[in-house]
Amino acid sequence: MIVNNGVAIAMTKPYSYDLRKKVIEAIELDGFKKTEASQMFNVSRNTINLWLKRKEETGDYKAQKTTPLETTTKIKDWKKFQEFVEDNADKTQVEMAQLWDGEISDRTISRALKKINFTRKKNLWVSRTRRGEKTNISRKNRDIEQ
Repeated sequence: MIVNNGVAIAMTKPYSYDLRKKVIEAIELDGFKKTEASQMFNVSRNTINLWLKRKEETGDYKAQKTTPLETTTKIKDWKKFQEFVEDNADKTQVEMAQLWDGEISDRTISRALKKINFTRKKNLWVSRTRRGEKTNISRKNRDIEQ
């Protein structure tokens, strides 16, 4: 199982039990060499060796059950993180990582920002009063008035 951006992505499916059975029977009952069986069934020799080893250890060559990985995050309090981001919106992700309580990487900050749908895209229609100016002028209108 591979984890990508906090989302678990399934790996390829294991070979069917029927194919495993045919390959093992070809080797054990029909006397094929591992190389011949691997070429005939288009399965790598290493895979055949693993199946034979598993059969020797457990008595069967069934595919092993995979358990999904638990994705844990270093950020536990999302409300606190949201407030932190609003207070430090002008900082880079590296700076945010340094300011956050505890050890956290800038990549973790990046994934968390994505999770809370925080974007740094500029809104040209935002009031300039937030930046200390008095007027609410878009970029297009600003050029006309100046």
